Amino acid sequence: MSEQTPDTGTDVLDPAVARRLKRDPAGLVAAVVQQHDTKEVLMLGWMDDEALRRTLTEGRVTFWSRSRQEYWRKGDTSGHVQAVHSVSLDCDGDALLVQVDQTGAACHTGTRSCFDGRDLGAVAAV
Repeated sequence: MSEQTPDTGTDVLDPAVARRLKRDPAGLVAAVVQQHDTKEVLMLGWMDDEALRRTLTEGRVTFWSRSRQEYWRKGDTSGHVQAVHSVSLDCDGDALLVQVDQTGAACHTGTRSCFDGRDLGAVAAV
């Protein structure tokens, strides 16, 4: 899903994919990460074109860290790897669904999901 830039030889996101993305003002797209078999929502991260290219071509999920202003591949320091099963773009082009096989905790707090134990108590529709 990537191609070589003729003058530099560096990989770039497939232009056909890049054209479909609707990025925020910082050039990012939200990436919802879901366990592929249970459909459990694990976390939300952010990707720019390079993070998405790496995710599509390397089989591991890469994000852009807005706080550290750098790329980080999930699991490189924690061992809590996200192995890519599929990546889909929503109908508006402004969100990605990344289905993974999660090893260990997905959340930096050590919980399986970033949403574990964080229910806001909304009234459920009947």
